Amino acid sequence: MLDREQALALLNELGPEKHLIQHALASEAVMRALARHLGEDEEVWGLTGLLHDLDWEEHDDEPELHTIYAAPLIEAAGGSPELIRAIQSHTSDFNPELPKPELQMEKILFAADELTGLIGAAALMRPSKSCQDMEVSSLKKKFKDKKFAAGCSRDVIQQGADRLGWTLEELMEKTILAMRSCEDAVNAAMENL
Repeated sequence: MLDREQALALLNELGPEKHLIQHALASEAVMRALARHLGEDEEVWGLTGLLHDLDWEEHDDEPELHTIYAAPLIEAAGGSPELIRAIQSHTSDFNPELPKPELQMEKILFAADELTGLIGAAALMRPSKSCQDMEVSSLKKKFKDKKFAAGCSRDVIQQGADRLGWTLEELMEKTILAMRSCEDAVNAAMENL
């Protein structure tokens, strides 16, 4: 079974840019925090967040292939079919041949992937450069401004909330709280790169 150290080694082996490592660490922490909140397996959820964009840098110009190349790498490292399915389901909007998010973990990854990017961009615009003092109302303003962090798909975020049966505000609040809980650890890890 794949563990966190092996997953980090796999991620580092591909040598992604610093911002992608930061996104992977933030996604891992958010998935862990939400797993804890929902009484789910933090290890599996955390690995899903950590490895979900494993092949993004190589295939960002072909989003329909994103996660296709990662699957055999994760499998060879000991990743479970459940882990691979969850990772692939977060890109099903690009490739209809991939599984749609059905399990809670898959739905949360689908929704939180884009939202963590939006929250991270919004945090950088704050005087504190942090999400510690970010409120949902502030994030909603950024969400409505289509020019702000234009690469973060508002449609995917809304679809994610809908799939979970949560309001957009609930998804934003839970994700902000999860990012607050891990912000110091992610920043410390980034300083050690």
